[in-house]
Amino acid sequence: MSIPIRNADQRHIISGERTFFVTSSTWGKCGLLQSARAAKLFIDVLYQYRKQRKYLLHEFVIMPDHFHLLLTVGAEITVEKAVQLIKGGFAFRAGRELGFRAPVWQKGFSEIRVNEREDFLGMRAYIHANPVKRFLVRVGADYPTRRHIQNSNWTCHRSA
Repeated sequence: MSIPIRNADQRHIISGERTFFVTSSTWGKCGLLQSARAAKLFIDVLYQYRKQRKYLLHEFVIMPDHFHLLLTVGAEITVEKAVQLIKGGFAFRAGRELGFRAPVWQKGFSEIRVNEREDFLGMRAYIHANPVKRFLVRVGADYPTRRHIQNSNWTCHRSA
């Protein structure tokens, strides 16, 4: 599996608040995240870094073999660093707490910069629909590892 191409423009790597739709997969697309214990641990890691104010977390879904996040990073952190914290933090804790062996994740991740409210709402709808699209539930709200974060309203985050 090849590493996704990084299209980061130097001017956008460090700037004001930026919102991204992020996706990453488990190693070999194995269903490492399908157990309740693994999914709960992943959520704990997401919330740990959110609590540390590494990013704002708007929405997420944890599928058996991948995840989608809608998050905003500030000027002090890149999206690459935020994803490194999440994936690395989960891999470390999963090894220690669940006995997972490396590698846990495929290399790289994909991100789409979200600049407009309509795009934000579209990505949010995609997150909500993903478990239904994959035939895991009939209604997205029934999927246990999909979260709508309180007050996840769109605010335009543009660099100056």
